[in-house]
Amino acid sequence: MIDLKKGLQRSSEIVHHTKQISLNTLWESAISNDRIFHSDQLSHLPETARRYLQHAIAPGTAIASAVRLQMHGEIKLKNWIPFKAEQVICWEHGLIWSATAWMNGLPIVGSDRLIDGVGSMQWKLLGIFPVMIASGADITRSAVGRLQSESICLPSVFCGDDVSWTSMDSSHLHSSLLVQGERAELDFTIDLTGRIETFKLPRWGNPEGAEFHDVNFGGIIEQEGTFCGYTIPTRLRIGWYFGTDRFESEGEFFRATIDDAIYQ
Repeated sequence: MIDLKKGLQRSSEIVHHTKQISLNTLWESAISNDRIFHSDQLSHLPETARRYLQHAIAPGTAIASAVRLQMHGEIKLKNWIPFKAEQVICWEHGLIWSATAWMNGLPIVGSDRLIDGVGSMQWKLLGIFPVMIASGADITRSAVGRLQSESICLPSVFCGDDVSWTSMDSSHLHSSLLVQGERAELDFTIDLTGRIETFKLPRWGNPEGAEFHDVNFGGIIEQEGTFCGYTIPTRLRIGWYFGTDRFESEGEFFRATIDDAIYQ
């Protein structure tokens, strides 16, 4: 017979352990890779996919398994408030987004994270008073969707053998890949140089505040930059209901500028 009490205790211990993992620990857990990017490895892909990858990764660049980002921007709670953040995406283990936002001049400090299949959120006013603390299956599934969407900051993941590409025309590209046990279905629009203009995917969430369900999620790329051989979005507008009239009026909640990125 399953010991429910022990099972719940173990679940609590896993979530607690996940919250204790730091940005540095996650960064240091990245597995080094000896593979080097060469465009001749892409000959079997649709032309649109080749154009994107050749634009995003310079020839001779090491295939990275992690990226560390510095950023600033605005996040919409009820109103738009400023934030500064640092983020680590380690493809094998997950992500941590650690930030400070300011509401009415007071700092709200915390993180969103997904570590080895466990998602959580913890935010505190002045670093003391809880503003939002959340975990559980829905939070985890939504966090997986976030990792899927932020794969555009780690283009090397699209070089994997498990990634499949389809292209309807020269400006629309679809990628399918497995992320933390969930199938990611990403749609991109790209320009003639291979630069991403928009991205979209179904993401588990509850922007209405009711039950969780799949919602169109995505963003507009307004600017890009190159770091360590990778060309990635550096100014983005992101939110729910992407591709509909509701995006700008209701869904958009995150505007970010990436100031720096390092890869390993």
